[in-house]
Amino acid sequence: MAGPLAHLKVLDLSRILAGPWAGQVLADFGAEVIKVERPGTGDDTRHWGPPYLKDSSGQDTAEAAYYLSANRGKKSITVDITRPEGQQLILELAKHCDVVLENYKVGGLKKYGLDYASVKAVNPGIIYCSITGFGQTGPYANRAGYDAMIQGMGGLMSLTGVPEGEPGAGPQKVGVAVADLMTGMYAVSGVLAAVIHRDRTGEGQQLDLALLDTQVAWLANQAQNYLTSGVSPQRQGTAHPNIVPYQAVPASDGYFMLAVGNDAQFQKFCAVAGLDTVAVDPAYATNNARVMARQKLVPVIEAATRKKPAAWWLEQLSAVHVPCGPINDLEQVFADPQVQARGMVVEQPHPTAGRVKTVRNPLEFSASPLAYDQPPPVLGEHTGEVLRSTLKLSEDEVKALNARGVI
Repeated sequence: MAGPLAHLKVLDLSRILAGPWAGQVLADFGAEVIKVERPGTGDDTRHWGPPYLKDSSGQDTAEAAYYLSANRGKKSITVDITRPEGQQLILELAKHCDVVLENYKVGGLKKYGLDYASVKAVNPGIIYCSITGFGQTGPYANRAGYDAMIQGMGGLMSLTGVPEGEPGAGPQKVGVAVADLMTGMYAVSGVLAAVIHRDRTGEGQQLDLALLDTQVAWLANQAQNYLTSGVSPQRQGTAHPNIVPYQAVPASDGYFMLAVGNDAQFQKFCAVAGLDTVAVDPAYATNNARVMARQKLVPVIEAATRKKPAAWWLEQLSAVHVPCGPINDLEQVFADPQVQARGMVVEQPHPTAGRVKTVRNPLEFSASPLAYDQPPPVLGEHTGEVLRSTLKLSEDEVKALNARGVI
């Protein structure tokens, strides 16, 4: 096996995105990830389409693109955890695992005897990562939580969108489920920290991770702006609250992103833009001054950038090391020579579609390179394999469980 986590085994009881995203990252890093799904239906996101993966004849398969995005590298088994035999199978699997991922409602697995206390009883060293909308404690603990509502509750939508008073003003949701994705990433780092702790002490533990906590935590500089000033930051479109100019600006044929990060870059931008008087004006000489003069300065910059097409600006500014970039749609993203040179698309054989493309993990390891040997699995693809190899069940025992509807 390849990857730095090839020694770890993960039991993934999660569905939708935050938990599965964490499981996929761990699988990318080499862990054996066993994804437990409901017989017959599986993870909800298998059906969150269109679009669906197509087979060689161009017909839709049962795999929605949404599901494919978060389940690469895993082994899928189907187990009915509402039945005592299914619960026993999960506990037996947990004995052989290092990590359990779950995102059931608080207390949701206790009635099945699969809560942390029950799993710890059979595997004291288990790292049991619980992901919920609001955490295991607090007045909202029993509420369900989904990404879009968390983006609103956690303040992100108050910072995202067109500023008040301008056409199209109002809160906007980010175009991908960032609260879920960031929670998944925090889950990965938490699991790895807990693995290190267990390796030093022999002690397992439960991780309590909430979508709302995560969203609040990664407000980052915007949260700190509020805590420092007592003033809630407002929506500023593509602009940055602490740096000017750092936003989308108009060209003669569209828009591009201008990201001036320091005073030297601003001087270089002004030289390219023909804004010599602006460059020497004390009112704009420092970033602090430019932030204070935002309303006056930005129209001057936009008037200059409208005179040339975006490609001209990107070429000229890049030549003098002023950060800038196009605003690409996804077709342009995946056609970009840098994205292609970095091999950001992984193509793998797939049992029903022939081939499937996914986006590779962005990390590269020099000593333990990642291998993408397992595509997102079809439902129950590995049930028999896992039960035979991990639990040492016989073929007849697996068939009997299947006949009784347990798997």
